[in-house]
Amino acid sequence: MRLANSTDSFGLVSRAIHWGMAIGILGMLALGTRISDMQPGLANLWLYSLHKSIGLILLALVLARIVWHRISPPPAPLGPPGGMEQRLARAAHLALYTLLIAVPLSGYVASSATGIDVMLFDRWVLPPLAPVSAAWEDAGFAAHGLLTKLLMAVILLHVAGALKRAIGGDGTVRRMLRG
Repeated sequence: MRLANSTDSFGLVSRAIHWGMAIGILGMLALGTRISDMQPGLANLWLYSLHKSIGLILLALVLARIVWHRISPPPAPLGPPGGMEQRLARAAHLALYTLLIAVPLSGYVASSATGIDVMLFDRWVLPPLAPVSAAWEDAGFAAHGLLTKLLMAVILLHVAGALKRAIGGDGTVRRMLRG
């Protein structure tokens, strides 16, 4: 089993990061949606902490994925080069990567602005990214909410594109599943 990508297939590292992030992101979207309807209190504070910790792990994973793709470039897309489908896929991937960085950072900024320590798994205190300020807090959480909704839309577009390719039988999805 090959760890690195080759010119025509995804290696184990790329596939593990992709599917691990997919599961983590879907879980985070569900958890974030749930806690956005809650009033923070002592009984549920741990859920907010869990959300922050997983968000920071996902941020680290997307950065690791970017570095990994520099070390082991992904295979070229299947299909006719330069076609509209490839341009849309490239734009969707760029939007995904941008949002996967912006969403956790906006949450980190907003959380920092509350004045409550941002901690990783209730063990390590992280430095604040914003001053304690109601304006920063409001702007950060507004951005976090908007960016999350955009992320959901781009994920749906990504999944729709993958399903279209799977139905068309071009092998793109098979490469991400089996290498």
